[in-house]
Amino acid sequence: MDTRVLIFGLGYSGAAVAQAARARGWAVRWTSREAKPGAVPFDAADEAIREATHIVSSAPPQGASDPVLARYAGEIAGSKDLRWAGYMSTTGVYGDRGGGWVDEDTPPAPTGPRGARRIAAEAEWSRLPCAVDLFRIAGIYGPGRSAFDDLRAGTARRIAKPGHQFGRIHRDDIAAAVIAAMAQDRPPGVRVLNLSDDEPAEASRVTAEAARLLGIEPPPEIPFEQAVASMSEMGRSFWAENRKVASRKTQAALGIAWRHPTFREGLAAILAEEAAHRPAQQREV
Repeated sequence: MDTRVLIFGLGYSGAAVAQAARARGWAVRWTSREAKPGAVPFDAADEAIREATHIVSSAPPQGASDPVLARYAGEIAGSKDLRWAGYMSTTGVYGDRGGGWVDEDTPPAPTGPRGARRIAAEAEWSRLPCAVDLFRIAGIYGPGRSAFDDLRAGTARRIAKPGHQFGRIHRDDIAAAVIAAMAQDRPPGVRVLNLSDDEPAEASRVTAEAARLLGIEPPPEIPFEQAVASMSEMGRSFWAENRKVASRKTQAALGIAWRHPTFREGLAAILAEEAAHRPAQQREV
C-alpha cells in the first residue's frame, strides 16, 4: 500500500525515523516552526495532513496541551487517508517503582508534572479514530549523544547510586520499532509499546564501559549524596525515580529484536559508525 509519512518534530529520533522510512521507499514530509529547506511550515500543515497515511509526533507537551493536537486535532481526526498515528512519549509516565519492573500492561503512575503532562498528551492522541501507537521511550542515546561525548569533553561524571538501574534505547532501535509499527496493518485502537533495552544498568557502568572502549581511565565515582547538591531540578527528578522497563511484549508484537540489546552493543556500534565516517587518511593513522 502507498505509504506517506508526516513527522511532527524532526529532532534526533525523528530524523532517524525519516531516514529509515525513506530507505523503505516511503514518501516522507516533516514540519518545522522555523524556515528550513524542505520543511512544511508547522502552521501551514493542513495539506500535508490530508495527504498523510501515517503521522508521527515527537513534539513534547507545551504547557498543559499537546502542541500538534492543539493546532490540528480536527484536521488529523478528519483525515480520510490516515491509517496510523504514533506518539513518541517517555517511560517517565511509569513514575518511581522503587527499582521494580514495569511492562506494557503496567498502569502509568507519573511522579512529577512532566510525566503527568505526557499522560495527558497520550490520552489526546488515543482519541484519534485510527490505529494509534504510544511509544514509551527510555533514555535515548546514539552517535553524538552518548557517554563518549562527555568523556572526550572531559565533563563526564560517574555518579554512584547503587541499585539505581534504568533502561536506555539506541536511536536506531527507536527508528526500527517505529518503522515496524507503521508497516503493520492494524485496525483502529490504541497500543502501548515500550522502547527500552534488555538490560537496565547503572549509569556509572555505562560510563566505565565507554571509557574502556576509548582506552582511557574512567572518571572516579562520586557518591550520589555528594553530587545531588549541584544537580538541576531535572537531574534531581531523574535520580529520584527508579524503575526497570521491560519491552519483550513490544518486540514480540512488532516481530523484531533490538539491534543493540544492551549498552555494550550500542556503544560499540557508535564507535563503529564513527570510524566508518572518518576520513580514510585518519582511519589509517
